[in-house]
Parts: sequence; structure tokens; C-alpha cells
Amino acid sequence: MGETGRVTRNPILITGCSTGIGRASADLLLKAGYTVYATARRPETLVELAAAGARTLALDVTSEESMQVAVAAIVAEHGRVGTVINNAGYGEYAPVEEADLDAVRRMFETNVFGLARLTQLVLPGMRAAGDGLIVNIGSMGGRIAFPIGGYYHATKYAVEGLTDALRAEVRDFGIDVVLIEPGPIRTSFEETINASQPTAGQQDSPYADLVAKVREVNSGAYDSCLLSTGPEAVARVILKAVEAEHPRSRYLVTAAARALVHARRLGGDRVWDAITKRQFA
Repeated sequence: MGETGRVTRNPILITGCSTGIGRASADLLLKAGYTVYATARRPETLVELAAAGARTLALDVTSEESMQVAVAAIVAEHGRVGTVINNAGYGEYAPVEEADLDAVRRMFETNVFGLARLTQLVLPGMRAAGDGLIVNIGSMGGRIAFPIGGYYHATKYAVEGLTDALRAEVRDFGIDVVLIEPGPIRTSFEETINASQPTAGQQDSPYADLVAKVREVNSGAYDSCLLSTGPEAVARVILKAVEAEHPRSRYLVTAAARALVHARRLGGDRVWDAITKRQFA
């Protein structure tokens, strides 16, 4: 879309920019000439992005006041948010039977309700302008599910449903809605999910062996250059969506994600159950 795209998609608000996909996306969009508002719960983590030209704001997607203040600051200067990239999220892994449901609720607050509420806050300005872009960072885990990650997968399946419904609701207002579905991305995600698995060290748990196997499989996937990639790959896809006149509704990122999602879709439950049984035996 060239210079026109930079006008109509500006300014860009990104959540979760302290590390990983959010940071890489903010950096790449800045280099492409966009006005970027990089946000995080702790704005001191955004010093390098600020030095690169990003506007930085504190934004906690579990805080109503924090979200309202951040959006209001952007609207006061630009009239509206042109693009929102709902990136903030994390994984809470545990067997369905043994999970701490308070921890699960906190994950839903970030991964689902925070995303939804921030979207609500930016939509009035987009509708008034007759233009806008909403980019939701989902996961291949919103279309397939592995053991021990059930509650995390549930948040990403929820994002899939919200995104599909929203796309139909706002298309007549000139607003595009895009879902990015990464596979294994080398960020701090693996460390977070490993830290959240309480059964790994509890040998009396009936799931201890399975949790240990899931850790082993995940470590192998994230260590493999064939199965995983860096956050810059996701950032490039986000830039592609931002610059497209008619962006696709979904972008699967990594060959592993494409292979697994298509295997699940084409093979059905029986094939998928056989895959997971073999992988996590």
C-alpha cells in the first residue's frame, strides 16, 4: 500500500512489546516508516524501542484503567487508533485435572478478555473513520491441541472464534480483522510454560511421566531450527498484513504449524489421536 498504507494504518498500537513477537514487530514496523505505540506492563522494558523511535506507553491488558488511558492518549494525538496488534499473552500449562483454576482465570484475562476489551476500546474510532486493522496474535494451538496445554489451547481457540465473529461484524465499516497463527517461536514462551507445570517434580502425580514427556518434546521443538523460528518471522508476516490492501483472514507461520494444522484438518480425530499418542508415549 506504500505511503497510503502508512497513513491509513497509522498509528499502530502493539501490546506485549517487552520481549518476543511484540518487540520484533514494533522494531520492524518502525523501520518500515509507521508510527508505532509500543506498550508493556512495565514501560522500562521499552527503552530500546523508544530510542529507535517508538512512542512508549504503560499498558496492562488486565487493567481497565490502563487500557482506557493508553487508548485515550493515542486518540488525543491522532484521533483514533489505526491498527491494533493484540499480542500480549502467555501459556499456563498443567493437566486438566490438576490445574490451578485461579491461574487459568488469570491467563484467560490476558489472552482473551484483555484482547477483547482493548478491541472494544479502539473500534469506535475505527468505525468513525471507516477504516482500521485489528491483528490478533493467536497460535497454531488454536486449531490443534496437545496434552498438558488444554487450558492454553482453550484461550487460543477462543481467540479464533472471537476473530471470526468480529471479522463478519465489522467488515461493512471498512475494518479488516486478521489472525496470525504462529507455530513454535523461540521466545520466552517455553520457559513460561515449563515453569507453570507443577506436576513435573511430583512423582506421586499420575501425570508426572506425561508432563516430563511434554517438556522433552517441547524442548526438542524449540531447539530445532527446522521446527521453530525467531520472532522476526512473525513480525514479517504482521508487516505483510499491515501493508496489504486486502489482508488474508489467517496467516499460519512456520512450516511445522502448516503441517500440523493440515494434518489435523485432513486426518480427523483418529489420525490426530494417533499422532499425539506416538509423540507423547
